[in-house]
Amino acid sequence: MSSPDPTEKDHRTFGSQSTAPGEYHPSTDRRNTETRLIDGKEVEVISWDGPNDPDNPFNWSLKYKWFLTVTVCFISILTGLPAGSCGAGNELMAERFHVQNEPFPNLYWATCSWNVGAALFPLVFVPLTENTGRMPGYFVAYIVFELFLFGSAFADNYATLVVTRFFGGGASSVSINIVGGSISDVWKGDKARSLPMSLFGFTSVTGIALGPFVGSAIMQIPKPAIGLDSPWRWIYYIQIIYNAALIPVFYLILKETRGDVILKASAKKLRKQTGRPIYAESELEKQSIPTLLKISFMRPTKMLLTEPVVIFFTLWISFAWGILFLFFSSVVQTFSTNYNFDTFQTGLIQLAITVGALIGTFINPLQDWLYLRTALKNNERPGKPIPEARLYNSIPGSILFTGGLFMYGWSSIPDVHWIVPTIGVCIVGVGIYSIYMGVVNYLTDAYEKYAASALSAASLGRNAFGAFLPLASFQLFDTLGFGWAGSLLGFIGAILSVVPIVLVIKGRDIRAKSPFMLDSTFDEDEADKRRNTLPGKGPDFGPAGVAGGPLPGVVGKGV
Repeated sequence: MSSPDPTEKDHRTFGSQSTAPGEYHPSTDRRNTETRLIDGKEVEVISWDGPNDPDNPFNWSLKYKWFLTVTVCFISILTGLPAGSCGAGNELMAERFHVQNEPFPNLYWATCSWNVGAALFPLVFVPLTENTGRMPGYFVAYIVFELFLFGSAFADNYATLVVTRFFGGGASSVSINIVGGSISDVWKGDKARSLPMSLFGFTSVTGIALGPFVGSAIMQIPKPAIGLDSPWRWIYYIQIIYNAALIPVFYLILKETRGDVILKASAKKLRKQTGRPIYAESELEKQSIPTLLKISFMRPTKMLLTEPVVIFFTLWISFAWGILFLFFSSVVQTFSTNYNFDTFQTGLIQLAITVGALIGTFINPLQDWLYLRTALKNNERPGKPIPEARLYNSIPGSILFTGGLFMYGWSSIPDVHWIVPTIGVCIVGVGIYSIYMGVVNYLTDAYEKYAASALSAASLGRNAFGAFLPLASFQLFDTLGFGWAGSLLGFIGAILSVVPIVLVIKGRDIRAKSPFMLDSTFDEDEADKRRNTLPGKGPDFGPAGVAGGPLPGVVGKGV
């Protein structure tokens, strides 16, 4: 169907129509409509029943919003755990599959394939949920995730394990990345999103960081080393059991959060009940699944190639994420060599990353306070916080990240108590959380309507680093020594710390050149104000008419 060309408007509300009792469902009976002529045919286009429509996710009760937020963040923990838990069974898997793990960590290919899947899948499937809905995305991804955990548990050779881990990691990452979109769907405005995004950041880091501990704890189960009852297989069995048990629980708790999809369902129901040509705005340019897949792939790819903020933030978070996965192998290497720690003890050491993320979570309200206070000093948009203020904590966080790497490297010697390098790991955890929150919060706020696309683009880079950087871990620390290996990583971290500083200083100029940011808000009045208040921009300045802007016909449709 062609683009709408409204020639006539007839505003009314379904609730005001004369209908038989019970003819409409209460939630769909209350809809505003606008009559339009499209291709010579009169159709009715529904919208929310004013700004306070209770069916609009932004207007849901505070209690349910938090219930939903905690639930989807819990999903991010559950789907993140398998990323690092499998490494606890490396010794038994090396024996079972006849894989040599030194000097090159060949067993890490299972984690590498997990991260490659995690890098690629969200690029296509997460933005697709902006058109098809979050709930189908969650449940399809979660079921695929569960099925491939099953495949990994019963793998009869190492190649099968690597392949099943690829698909499991892809499905896991889709679930995790949808969480950011869900939060953006129900929490409107910078202030409202701050605490939910802080929780999301904590669970995203913690879900992965807890993996080695969970895996090493399961490995303590007294089971025969070989056969289908081997402890490394139980790492998967246990996760299969509790994830399968929680699927119906999540089904009962969660409901669709994407506003466009809710209106589309209402229109479909009303068409069936009344026989009238009633449509939601998002249905007027109905597109095929292949077209939607193309758009959902092109938008984050375009952002990753043309948006400077997305490009440099991706590099910044990618290195931090690579270090998170590098610790899976390097902590085992350093603490087993220097302190004769076993698998369970090294798993306990890696809890320090989670402790660091928890510390970062407690500090984050200070970041939110600083951010909101900038509304008083915003000359560009008086009364609105300065977007770059989202990055204040991430600057010292980057410094802590760098310092923690130096501390971890130079204190990892037998003469220094093991608690010192452990504190270094904890400090790195604080830094990773701060960097992650800076990236996620800024991208979510700046690209509000396209938050899932921006986060998918960043996810591609960070999971790619998480896949391949740890492959160099053994040789890096063995060749350079623990101190200089930590220093090399620290120097790279120091260089990347410049990214948030540059954006804080030059952020306004960068935003003025980003058509995506100009059109990303859900509030059309806000979008107009953004265009009009930027130097040299007027009301006709829009992304569809700017080179490098979003796809024409897609912008502003909430897809």
